[in-house]
Amino acid sequence: MIQRIQSIFLLLASGSAFSLFAFPFAKAQAMSQSTVFADGIYNLQDNIGLLVLFCLAGLLTFVGIFLFRNRKTQLLVNRIAIVANIIGLILTVILFMNDQPNMAANVTPDDGVGAYLPFVFLVFAFLANHFINKDEKLVQSMDRLR
Repeated sequence: MIQRIQSIFLLLASGSAFSLFAFPFAKAQAMSQSTVFADGIYNLQDNIGLLVLFCLAGLLTFVGIFLFRNRKTQLLVNRIAIVANIIGLILTVILFMNDQPNMAANVTPDDGVGAYLPFVFLVFAFLANHFINKDEKLVQSMDRLR
């Protein structure tokens, strides 16, 4: 149901994961010896692992919107999406750090909007988890009253 607040947070989290296709992590001068900045832009298309992890996180949060009837499954799917996002974020940093020796000394990359979007995803996903847990506790307390 769209009128539930966690559905809005899940939609925003999914949107932030999928917007990584439009916004790069960083930009720098193109360097042929660099694996990340060979084209001058560090984005999802530079590594298949990044592409898979962030797409999985976005897809799972989007699917989680439609699991509103089963809150425990919705919570599990959202937690898996959070783990995929964190692993993707770690992989992003590892790939960038491993490419540092290949970059020229006078080149400093400028961070893009995409560098912050995984953190935005985490904020929205954790807020969605909070409200899903809140709904689950409310339903359990109502079941006790019956």
